[in-house]
Amino acid sequence: MMLVNGIWQAAWNPYQKTGENGDFIRQTSSFRHWVTVDGSAGRTGSAGFKAEAGRYHLYVALICPWASRALLVRKLKKLEKVISISIVDPRLTDQGWRFVTKEQGGLAGATEDHLHHSQFIHQLYTKADPAVSGRATVPVLWDKHTNTIVNNESADIIEMLNSVFDQWGDASVNLRPASLIEPLNQLNPWLYEQVNNAVYQAGFAQSQAAYEEAVTKLFSALEELEQRFADGRAYLLGDSLSEADIRLFVTLVRFDAAYVGAFKCNLKQIADLPFLNRYLRRIYQLEGVADTVSIEHIKQGYYSVKALNPNGVVPVGPELAFLKPSKEAL
Repeated sequence: MMLVNGIWQAAWNPYQKTGENGDFIRQTSSFRHWVTVDGSAGRTGSAGFKAEAGRYHLYVALICPWASRALLVRKLKKLEKVISISIVDPRLTDQGWRFVTKEQGGLAGATEDHLHHSQFIHQLYTKADPAVSGRATVPVLWDKHTNTIVNNESADIIEMLNSVFDQWGDASVNLRPASLIEPLNQLNPWLYEQVNNAVYQAGFAQSQAAYEEAVTKLFSALEELEQRFADGRAYLLGDSLSEADIRLFVTLVRFDAAYVGAFKCNLKQIADLPFLNRYLRRIYQLEGVADTVSIEHIKQGYYSVKALNPNGVVPVGPELAFLKPSKEAL
């Protein structure tokens, strides 16, 4: 834990919790309130967070797949004028995520904390709860009215963004239609365990056995996904973009640029999987999607993790196949 009773404890490190086998165990999110249409309580947490335009603010990191899926749903739902954002610099410091603009030495695209002018993300956590314990992660959904964190679990946040702000956003975009709830409930946990979190289990494994178990699981899943798209489908669950596609995309778009090298996920690249690469390109080329992706932030961020890359040298390549023009029909 980096925060204990509201006090920052030690230099940031990527290892949250480790199992007996040296395997990486992800921490559970600590703020789980829900924004609802009428302000009533959601599945977890307390009531009082009513959907209103301009009331909420999203803190994200462009390096982070969990934060980026919230940013992507915000973009697809056309909520840019409804929910404001701040973007941290992708290079992790000893105190975690930092706000630093380009003029202050940050990467282009990073911003200040527009609400509180905080220096670090962890300061938002102690502002919301002075006695908080845990890791200071992104995304963070902040309520400007009550001046607190609503939620820091990306799965909850993307579900909220998909529906509760439809009065102001694009209600025609629905990533969780009733007809897909059952298949989404089956596919989403599989994607998390076999792909989204598996890259981290490989990258942050602290034993050879844990690493090999994670990387084997990951590439088995990628091969299964490659075969899934061999039938010509456009998206995971057919011809319509769904929440599952958002969850998969944010991992795939980082894979060749960062996970192959920094996380040792190098049995293959996405470029070596033609159906998955075409699928990745298809989503990347959807209106607005590219605006939520920064390959520079991704590379600079992952290769700034001292535990993985002590010298901080960032590779020049690779050329990313999904960015190249394709003569194939998408």
